[in-house]
Amino acid sequence: MPLQGKRILVGKPGLDGHDAGAKIIALTLRDAGAEVIYTGLRKTPDYIARVAVDEDVDAVGLSVLSGSHKELVGLTREKLDEFGAGDIPIFLGGTIPKQDYQELESRGVAAIFTAEMPLDQVVATIERILR
Repeated sequence: MPLQGKRILVGKPGLDGHDAGAKIIALTLRDAGAEVIYTGLRKTPDYIARVAVDEDVDAVGLSVLSGSHKELVGLTREKLDEFGAGDIPIFLGGTIPKQDYQELESRGVAAIFTAEMPLDQVVATIERILR
């Protein structure tokens, strides 16, 4: 299993109420051997960062469909840095316009996933990030 022994948090920051994609990713990562912590809907970046630190995760995945991905990623990264966990990689999924990719990567996003991406490619990318 490619992600055996890895701990990954999947979070839904902001007011977005749709979590089907986040649940699919959580189940896919679990099936690939990761221990997955899912925060549930409508969590703050502060909450997500605190759980990430408390659970000693290897990566944080954020799912954002609301259009506020730049702000939510930035706030989550700030909180992780504030809590001494700035080395935890963030990956992002959702409705993310291509023109935002470069800015998101400059804010510390290690990978961006879309609904069209095959799940085995998601797993392979996360495995590469966590090496």
